[in-house]
Amino acid sequence: MMVTEEPTTAQEAQEAGGAPSKKALKKAAKEADKAAKKEASQASRQPQDNANEPDISEGSYGERPLNQSQDKTVRKVEKVSDLGVSNATQTVWIRARLHTSRAKGKQCFVVLRQGRSTIQGIIAVGENTSKQMLKFVTNIPKESIVDVRGLVQTVPKPIESCTQSDVELICQEFWVVSLAEPRLPLQIDDASRPTPEDGDEDALSIRVNQDTRLDNRILDLRTPANQAIYRIEAGVCKLFREALEKKNFVEIHTPKIISAASEGGANVFTVSYFKTSAFLAQSPQLYKQMAIASDFDRVYTVGSVFRAEDSNTHRHLTEFVGLDLEMAFDTHYHEVVDTIGATFTEIFRGLRDLYADEISAVNKQYPASPFAFLDPPLRLEFPQAVEMLREAGVEIGDEDDLSTPSEKLLGRLVKAKYDTDFFILDKYPLVVRPFYTMPDPSNSKYSNSYDMFMRGEEILSGAQRIHDPKLLSERAKHHGVDLEKIKSYIDAFKYGCPPHAGGGIGLERVTMLYLGLDNIRKTSMFPRDPKRLTP
Repeated sequence: MMVTEEPTTAQEAQEAGGAPSKKALKKAAKEADKAAKKEASQASRQPQDNANEPDISEGSYGERPLNQSQDKTVRKVEKVSDLGVSNATQTVWIRARLHTSRAKGKQCFVVLRQGRSTIQGIIAVGENTSKQMLKFVTNIPKESIVDVRGLVQTVPKPIESCTQSDVELICQEFWVVSLAEPRLPLQIDDASRPTPEDGDEDALSIRVNQDTRLDNRILDLRTPANQAIYRIEAGVCKLFREALEKKNFVEIHTPKIISAASEGGANVFTVSYFKTSAFLAQSPQLYKQMAIASDFDRVYTVGSVFRAEDSNTHRHLTEFVGLDLEMAFDTHYHEVVDTIGATFTEIFRGLRDLYADEISAVNKQYPASPFAFLDPPLRLEFPQAVEMLREAGVEIGDEDDLSTPSEKLLGRLVKAKYDTDFFILDKYPLVVRPFYTMPDPSNSKYSNSYDMFMRGEEILSGAQRIHDPKLLSERAKHHGVDLEKIKSYIDAFKYGCPPHAGGGIGLERVTMLYLGLDNIRKTSMFPRDPKRLTP
């Protein structure tokens, strides 16, 4: 039996010689409505020809052709952040995003945003500006990139909604360079809204949740706070490098695809490697130590670190940026501890002095107390920390490791007593440290190891490493480590290696805690955790 296909449009039905069905008519009407809306939308963005009213602004606005680098035009484009009273009466070009637009009669007020800087622009129908140009600008979707030529003029009273509060731009030309979709998945103003203070009933309740932010990260990263956060994070890296370069450290680059788990255990990502398997490095430690054994004396590296930990917490990521260093010392590992402590002091001081504007921008959305630190840094020994916790009512054994709640409480106790958010905790119990940690020669219960803390959370773990292959093998056996699997590690010390120590720092965690933020995903541009692999 033959099956005839029902016509899907009114036109097809008529061509088939029959009356169109209700379904076909409905579909045709829907398509016609859609086409009309599209035509109207395009028309609203194009210069309008009006026989009765000539367009005096023709050639001063519209959509630019797609930039395929077809022209090499040289022009001076100003930074919005540089515009001020000194530029009054000057005509300038700027490229910015259309942050907001508001039509009011024969005027349109726009806010143009460039990074964290904003300036108000005005388009007013008059001698040199047509109604068509005003209509065109009014219909440009928010977040579109525009080229604007305008006259800078001072204002009678500050424009509080813009960073450039003393001037505005009288727009003479307005060109769309890249058009944004009219419907945004999140509004920049909503994503920029400050965290409300407790008890603030007048605060707007519109919030953008974390998943929506991360799913639309390209938009979320445009907020003033995020623009500042990642400049501060870049500053941490810059200051880390500068501090160590002054101390004669050499930057090295270590492999991230390795043959055996660098930290041991199961928290490692396995990857296919031709006809065998390999692992993503959990730490560059082995290679830092090999560099020390190769007579580099002082090394550091900045790179990705991978941890296959199913930890869905505010401070854990499966991939983060590690700032790692290793250093040979003369007589005592405290030479290294002091060097690391001084490096942190330089970073904190540099952030305070050089990134004050960025810190202020973050604080406007995420209020936090200024980060407090001492110079030189406070150093406590593990038994002192245990005693402070016991006095605060915590039950803890002499050789117990610190739990996360205990670390946070210790941070509060240290802040109250010493007025510092950064401190070093030395002499951890040997039983809670990895096999390669050097035992304390005067007390076998403890070790030459240390952690460093910011606002009560660990940001560095380090130790003097065992550089003697015989002792290293003994300690590995004691921990139940298969010697065959760490043979290359032990072999690195067979031909003489100076005593050395080091540590690993999490960049995102340092940035988060310095700024007093509540989640590490705020300081990871495109975070990776057990539940997120995109964007």
